[in-house]
Amino acid sequence: MIEPLFAIENLRLSLPDMTRKPLFGAAPRIEILKGLSFDIPAGSTVGIVGESGSGKSTLGRMIGLIEKPLSGELELDGVDAIEPAPKTAARLRRAVQFVFQNPYGSLNPRKKIGAILTEPLTINTRLARKDRIAKAQDMMARVGLRPEDYFRYPHMFSGGQRQRIAIARALMLDPKLVVADEPISALDISIQAQVLNLLADLQQDMGVAYLFISHDLAVVGHIAHDVLVLYLGVAVEQGPKTAIFDRPLHPYTQALLASTPVTTGAKRPRIVLNGEPPSPIDPPRGCVFSTRCPYVTDRCRLERPAARPVAGRSVACHYAEKFLQPVSS
Repeated sequence: MIEPLFAIENLRLSLPDMTRKPLFGAAPRIEILKGLSFDIPAGSTVGIVGESGSGKSTLGRMIGLIEKPLSGELELDGVDAIEPAPKTAARLRRAVQFVFQNPYGSLNPRKKIGAILTEPLTINTRLARKDRIAKAQDMMARVGLRPEDYFRYPHMFSGGQRQRIAIARALMLDPKLVVADEPISALDISIQAQVLNLLADLQQDMGVAYLFISHDLAVVGHIAHDVLVLYLGVAVEQGPKTAIFDRPLHPYTQALLASTPVTTGAKRPRIVLNGEPPSPIDPPRGCVFSTRCPYVTDRCRLERPAARPVAGRSVACHYAEKFLQPVSS
């Protein structure tokens, strides 16, 4: 059996609620992520989807070793990534890099592109200057930038070109995983497909894995191999992309897919979700989706469903089996 690149088991994170901090003593804590468990195979893409506030970016920061979980296990290549040995910590951080949503905000406007790309090598390696320059120029060519771009500043590029620069910088240290947090949401529609195709080509050439965070299921369907649907910090459905897209079994996943525009094939029945997601300060007692689910019962309001295997994926719903029939046209 091949070991996964990343193994996440029962990962939980809580943060202090400063809005309710007493005059004396510690502030009460809000549970942001509630017992997430999944694997990231080497060279694959796991898509994380959900509404704003569902915990997607927080999960990305935790996988990227920025946030420390309250409890659970997080392993990279079989090594504990939560409390690694001092000599191991630096190596693990080099193995995980980020591509952020705003390509201009993530690039230093005072530095030329060459300096931006060689800086990770200067800090983390002992490569000679000529070798750093050569590697940066090679990476620029891989992402579709011209040699003369090496001497230009970020403001001289379009949004799509800036995101190519950000991708090149993330790959300079040959990471095993790139956390891409809404990497195309700030780009024009015509440019989004180009960046997605670039990410797919780089994955095929370099064998890098992606944790791809997005609120857009259509985008995730284009690039991901596996999908994890988050709602209020709970993985309500997770598994292979084909299984989830062909036959979603959780009402929240059904609603997300029904709201995704389609150009070919049968349209999914529209599902209207009333209200806003509940506050993580005061989550529902039972299923986290019970306040908006069109199929809610008293059991849903009182008993939180555990994630369980159904039809080739994991679903946190008491009545997942009732949705096993194919989607009607």
